[in-house]
Amino acid sequence: MNGSRNAAARGVDDIWRTAIDSWCAAMRAAHLSPATIDVRCYHLRRLARETRRRTPWTVTTADLLAWMNAHRWGRETARSVRNSLRRFWAWAVATGQVKRNVADGLPPIAPPFSLPRPAAPAVVADAIEHGDARVVVMLRLANELGMRRGEVTVVHPRHDVVRDAAGWSLIVHGKGARNRILPLPDDLAALLRAAPDGYLFPGLTDGHLSPHWVGTLVSQALRDGTTMHQLRHLCATEIHDQTRDLRLVQTILGHASLATTQRYVAVNEATLRTALQARSTRWNGAG
Repeated sequence: MNGSRNAAARGVDDIWRTAIDSWCAAMRAAHLSPATIDVRCYHLRRLARETRRRTPWTVTTADLLAWMNAHRWGRETARSVRNSLRRFWAWAVATGQVKRNVADGLPPIAPPFSLPRPAAPAVVADAIEHGDARVVVMLRLANELGMRRGEVTVVHPRHDVVRDAAGWSLIVHGKGARNRILPLPDDLAALLRAAPDGYLFPGLTDGHLSPHWVGTLVSQALRDGTTMHQLRHLCATEIHDQTRDLRLVQTILGHASLATTQRYVAVNEATLRTALQARSTRWNGAG
């Protein structure tokens, strides 16, 4: 009896594993980024471990709702999980595994309201002045170009530093396989071009450092709890202060949505105070 149960359990695992592996292959064929594929497949593997359904094709909307409600995820994580589930069952419908996308019944999750959190310029300047050479380059890419830690990890100067009519630029490999090209300051271009062949930050994760470790190194250099992601907020805020062009900031950061970019740009408090004071003065004078 126990042997039969073990065999059945292995069969359930095999059915889920085969489906998830096939979906992963489909995402690789669509040239999604490895990080995106890893996250989406992790969500499905976790569901497979925790659900009682023998196969993914017998899972119901009620099963997915119950599973998501059993976890106390933050809003962004819950949104990411919901997106993975919807995409998996959309693929299942497209490939004839099922007739209906059961994840379409999951209610939408509004993005969290969050205030911009730019790093303090003095903290960044101090980290750049006192950091070791490798970490300083990480800091500069994140601060001056607004790059994510996952984008910084995969910089390959020989392949990614390109010359155009105006100078040197960097091909940035963004989320969702959305690449963008950003102009490089002259000294940063020279530094990247002088780097040895291979990834700029070699390591054991497919030949380069992991995003987690790059983020850790940068956070350690910044100190005071400042994160690498806050450098993107600082870049967005200062570029917007210079240009007043939100669309340009969106292009630099590689956001698909302008609404996302708006959450990165902090309002200058001095400007805000001046505007409110000036308007109050006009109204009081008119009264």
